[in-house]
Amino acid sequence: MSKTYETIFENNKKWIAEKLGEDADFFNKLAEGQKPEYLYIGCSDSRATAEELMGLKPGEVFVHRNIANVVNTLDMNSTAVIEYAVRHLKVKHIIVCGHYGCGGVKAAMTPDDLGLLNPWLRLIRDVYRIHQKELDAIEDEQQRYNRLVELNVQEQCINIIKMASVQERYIVDDYPIVHGWVFDMKTGELLDLNIDFEEVLKDIQKVYDLTNSEWVMSRTNNKNLH
Repeated sequence: MSKTYETIFENNKKWIAEKLGEDADFFNKLAEGQKPEYLYIGCSDSRATAEELMGLKPGEVFVHRNIANVVNTLDMNSTAVIEYAVRHLKVKHIIVCGHYGCGGVKAAMTPDDLGLLNPWLRLIRDVYRIHQKELDAIEDEQQRYNRLVELNVQEQCINIIKMASVQERYIVDDYPIVHGWVFDMKTGELLDLNIDFEEVLKDIQKVYDLTNSEWVMSRTNNKNLH
């Protein structure tokens, strides 16, 4: 067995000792359960980990990750995570976080047959199709790539807002609020895209409304991340 693999367990022991040194009751508290205020949906990329980026501790953020931070409402994995977070954990904020340099988004811009990845990447190609006029007008390839990363985040946020559990909870509690972020690996900065969901949804809200009520789950409600 590789030395690198064994190091993981050595690191675990060091981490346990460190946590107990900070708080002798740390693991007892951890075992009591979780009450996170945030659901973070991000990319599976090994360079972008939710808790570290956000400066949060175990138990403070519920995390779901997949290739290119896609929210496919036919994918039972992501929908189950959102359903559980909204109905049972009662999270106040749902964050979709993409990142510049995303391999999944890059692959979706490449005319190659990638086998089993094709159906998944097609979801990102659909984002390109929806915003083709804007994207094709961007001459610089890197800027176009970055903009597709941002638009992919926006469309995944909209997919979350389409869900009945999210709409119904929002009507009752004014939560959860949906946010679109991008992580810039070159600077380490988290960027809030400040998506104007009211503007984005104004022409299509009636199509996706499952409650016969007004709902816009965004920062336009003047609720900060706390």
